[in-house]
Formats: sequence, C-alpha cells, structure tokens
Amino acid sequence: MKQGRSGPRQPGGGRQQAGPRHRDRDRQRFKKRPETRAHTHVERVTPASVKTEKPRALTAPVSAGVQTVTVAPDESGMRVDRFFEARFPGLSFSHIQRIIRKGEVRVNGKRTQPKMRLETGQAVRIPPLKVEAPPPRDDAPAAQKDRAFLKSITLYEDADVLVLNKPMGLAVQGGSGTTRHIDGMLGALRSSDGQRPRLVHRLDKDTAGCLLVAKSRFAAAALAKTFRSRSARKIYWALVAGVPKPAQGRVSTYLAKQEVEEDSFMRIAKHGEKDAVHAVTYYAVVETAAQKVAWLSLKPVTGRTHQLRAHMAHIGNPIVGDPKYFNIENWELPGGIQNKLHLLARRIAVPHPRGGIIDVSAPLPPHMQQSWNLLGFDAARYDPIEEAPEEE
Repeated sequence: MKQGRSGPRQPGGGRQQAGPRHRDRDRQRFKKRPETRAHTHVERVTPASVKTEKPRALTAPVSAGVQTVTVAPDESGMRVDRFFEARFPGLSFSHIQRIIRKGEVRVNGKRTQPKMRLETGQAVRIPPLKVEAPPPRDDAPAAQKDRAFLKSITLYEDADVLVLNKPMGLAVQGGSGTTRHIDGMLGALRSSDGQRPRLVHRLDKDTAGCLLVAKSRFAAAALAKTFRSRSARKIYWALVAGVPKPAQGRVSTYLAKQEVEEDSFMRIAKHGEKDAVHAVTYYAVVETAAQKVAWLSLKPVTGRTHQLRAHMAHIGNPIVGDPKYFNIENWELPGGIQNKLHLLARRIAVPHPRGGIIDVSAPLPPHMQQSWNLLGFDAARYDPIEEAPEEE
C-alpha cells in the first residue's frame, strides 16, 4: 500500500523540498547557534552528564496503589472527608466515609475521623481507590454521556487539573464542519460554583495523547503563565520513514502558514519573512526496523502549529500516515501498519498551580500499538530524549 500524498504543495504546484542538514560532528554537546542565513539546523545532541531528578506529583490521582499526599496550605482546616471530595472528584461520599471509618485513611500514621480538621504539612495515607461511573443509557442526556466519556479517558485528575488521553481523530476545538470536540464536552464538567474547565493547550485532531485541562480560573491563569514561560515539558513519540542522521539532534527553522485552495499547512520560511515564527525541536532515535522506519522521541521547545510534522518532513523523515506532510514519492507502507498518523503526545510534566509537579504519560493508541507489536518495538525501553536540553 502506498502512502498516498506527495507532500505540501507550493502555490505554483511544486512540492516543498527538505533543506540541507547542518551536522556538528566536532562538538560533544549542542550549543545554541545564532540564526543567520541558515534557516535549518540539525545538530548532534549527546546525553547530558547529569540526569534531572524525575518530577514528583503534588496531588494523588485515582490509583490502584497506596499513596501518601501532603496537606497544602490552602487545605488547612479542611475536614478529612471534604479533603477527599476535593482531591478526588467523582468519588462517592459514602465510599469516602467508609474508608475513613475502616481505618484505611491515616493522618501522620494515625487513624482519623471524617470530621477531623487537617493542618498544613500533614501526611495523609490514601488507600487504593477506583472510580468507575456506570455507563450512561442510550437515552441519557448529552451532558451525562460527555461526562462519562471524559471520565473514561482521564489519566489524572485533582481539584485544579485534568489530564485527558485524547483519542486520535477527535478534535480539541470546533471548526468548519466539526460538531463533536473536547472543548464542547468540557461544559459537562462545570463545577458547582459555575466554573467551566478550560483548555490549556491544543493537539492536532489526529494526534493522540496527553491533553491538559484547567478546572478553575485560578488553575487556568497559572498554567497559561507556565506555557508562556515554556516551563511545560512535552514529549512526543512518532514513527517516521527512514532513520534520521545524526541519531540525536536539533531542528531549527522558521515556519509560516501557507494556504493552498481549501487546505493549509506550515511551510519552511526565511528569517524576517512576514508572519514567520521560529520553531525548535529536539529529536532522538529510540529504535529502528531494517532502516525502513524509526521510532523517534521528540521534544518541542516551541509550540507552533504542526511543528513536529513539518520538521520531520523537512529533514526527510516524515511521520508515517501523515496526510498533509508526508513527502516521499512511491513510499511503500510496511505490511500490517495502518495508514494513520503515528504521532502521540506521550508525556507532559508541568508545575502544579499549587506547587510540585504533575508528570503524566499516555499509552500508545491502538493503531500505534499494533505497529509497535509488528515491528518488535518495546514501549518500556529507555527514552534518550530525557537528556535533551530544555532551551532553544
């Protein structure tokens, strides 16, 4: 089966060609270079000598294991049962009362009571929890169905933040001809005080994985500031055609939106060109299959529209199944692999609005899991992008 599209077209009918690669063979580690006439850099990046400590979560997601969480300053004076209600929305009040009375909840190692008031800094033992809302009936109101669906794709939730595992093919926001999307469903999660959850960032319709949502105005403002300062750490997984060289590198270009008939895409632009924006991506080859395809881990430093898709096509290794940017003529799709976009927002790590770090990973979507199985890739293996720099 052939890939289908030959890549982005220019207004004159031509195809955007991948530019030359710039490789730094002499340096052991990447150093920022000034943007002059060269608009693309693909430079060698070697692992840093000092590993960064893995972020810890401030608040506890619903989990099958025992957890210990610390009472935050704004939770001081809160009753134990109300503390559980705030930390674990959706957990039934009767279940909360039961686990407290049975002694499964401990405060500083001691049994407690539902009405006991908590103090800042106290350690609360959280027993294994499992929240399973009953599936809605076919005649249930749309809001009830939306709530059930969002709960089914929730990776993490606390009083301020929600991380969803967005399925491939589901739009994040509405647009021309798009009636079903995540933003439209969030109204079903409106809180008792009327606050509606808000999107913090976006994913392409065909990109699966971690999508961060703020559940309050306070969280939305704090997280928006985090994204503006580029303190949010995002890691993507992709399956690409061929194997990039070098195996670990940096892609730096300027991107500009190009309109072609009723379609649009991001093209490589020149520095100083109108509406051109700088885009930087670090990549690392995790595993390969017969030099035909490669599993890449990607870390976008900037967050431009279609950045990863445009960058991978630009260096000659477009993402498998990409209907917009795949630009290799007559490329044969390996047998058994579906012609769908193989791009996953694998992991997001961001400072929590109330302190600490939220660090959440999404599983491979079904079509990518099938490809990983066919190619013999192990999703649990070490990810070399962990050591890539955070700056441009």
